[in-house]
Amino acid sequence: MNKIIVVDFGGQYTQLIARRVREAHVYCEIVPFDAAMDRLTSEDVRGYILAGGPNSVNDPGVPMCDPALLDLGKPVLGICYGAQLMAKLLGGIVDKPETGEYGGVDVVYDERCALFAGLNPNSTVWMSHNDAIVKMPQGFVSAAHTPHCPIAAMAREDQQLYALQFHPEVQHTKLGFDILKKFLYDICHCAEEWIIGDLAGGMIASLKAEIGDRRVLSALSGGVDSAVASVLVHKAIGDNLTCIFVDHGMLRKNEAERVLQVYRDEFGMNLIFVDAKERFLSKLKGVTDPEEKRKIIGTEFIRVFEEEAAKIGSPEILVQGTIYPDVIESGVGHANTIKSHHNVGGLPENMAFTKIVEPLRGLFKDEVRALGVALGIPASQVWRQPFPGPGLAVRILGEITPYKLKIVQDSDAILREEIAAAGLERDIWQYFTVLPNVRSVGVMGDGRTYDELVAIRAVTSSDAMTVDFARIPYEILAKISSRIIAEVDHVNRVVYDVTSKPPGTIEWE
Repeated sequence: MNKIIVVDFGGQYTQLIARRVREAHVYCEIVPFDAAMDRLTSEDVRGYILAGGPNSVNDPGVPMCDPALLDLGKPVLGICYGAQLMAKLLGGIVDKPETGEYGGVDVVYDERCALFAGLNPNSTVWMSHNDAIVKMPQGFVSAAHTPHCPIAAMAREDQQLYALQFHPEVQHTKLGFDILKKFLYDICHCAEEWIIGDLAGGMIASLKAEIGDRRVLSALSGGVDSAVASVLVHKAIGDNLTCIFVDHGMLRKNEAERVLQVYRDEFGMNLIFVDAKERFLSKLKGVTDPEEKRKIIGTEFIRVFEEEAAKIGSPEILVQGTIYPDVIESGVGHANTIKSHHNVGGLPENMAFTKIVEPLRGLFKDEVRALGVALGIPASQVWRQPFPGPGLAVRILGEITPYKLKIVQDSDAILREEIAAAGLERDIWQYFTVLPNVRSVGVMGDGRTYDELVAIRAVTSSDAMTVDFARIPYEILAKISSRIIAEVDHVNRVVYDVTSKPPGTIEWE
């Protein structure tokens, strides 16, 4: 299969570049800037992308790739820091221009360059740079310019070397995806081979060969990663897989019932359901610090999981829903360790597993969802919103009590119903209600009330690195507010959180 290597210099958009390449149905991998050359030079590699980074190429000790990468005879595309690094390594000059550029900028492309052939020569790009290429290496020509950047792109086409000062991977660059596809198809001559739906059969066959007749355990949280990983393994080995689903009492309304219906009843999976609501709530009694709540829930989950695993004879293999961003962000392989960021809150390193199976470790979240659809998992589960391991415990400020849990579960259910009714499920990346532990005066039925405030949090995002609050139409917000106050006991006020990230975070705790 064709492959593109994306070289990581610590930039915030590196994963986004890789996602865009895969969206074009071309397989790619992210490797660190200091990777050995033998890791970069396999025959299936068709080209390289030098990603962005936060540093100046002129500072001492900044990330540098092996200059030999530029002399392999295969196409290379530098983006932002990667463009400046290409210029510097090949003898050009990078310096601070009189005027930096940030945000959307008008650009003019040279259509004679293969990256821009056939595209509208006048467009808009997303710039974010202090430094700029002020003198190109020998043999390069400028292929694009902006009012303040005469070398917004440069190329040496006889050596298939290209550099972009702007970011083609972000949505703000209007023709950015077209430019990337020009590089992939016209310059690297990649074929469209990376089709997620077509991979399921091969993945199932590979898992069957890898696992054989050994017994496997999976912690099924109901989240998309653990669910898709578990269904894949189930299709490979059937009842030799045992899934454990722990209800810690802080799930969304009717969520436990839905998980059981889908994976136990519809898929016929060997699923153990553990009702541990009272156990977790007793451990959380009187606890108000959010970090302490997280630790208690994570530790208690481990204890419950250990107890249930021991009852079935402690299978040899553990399934984990590790996905590619987990692997990239850790900087190391996970083949033989159990990560603290496991989607169910962390499992102990000393559990007696001889092998870890991570069938999704090469996939991004959107690819996991596409695979879930191909496997026949219902859309309601595939598109399940991100949900924190501690569940509603981090959406209730202060002590967790049954009284507070019911308010959040009921109000959150109303919010989800109305968002679905308005057809906004796919438009809003994440939405939920929060109980801030604030009471206020109100008037209901001609009488004074002093009851709870519920906050609504709804955000949009394309990459989860930055988010903005969702512009839900006022009439829909009004209906949600009216229903929550009318139908949820002890609530007399609803507010809408209009904070972006940064400066805020998505969750409140």
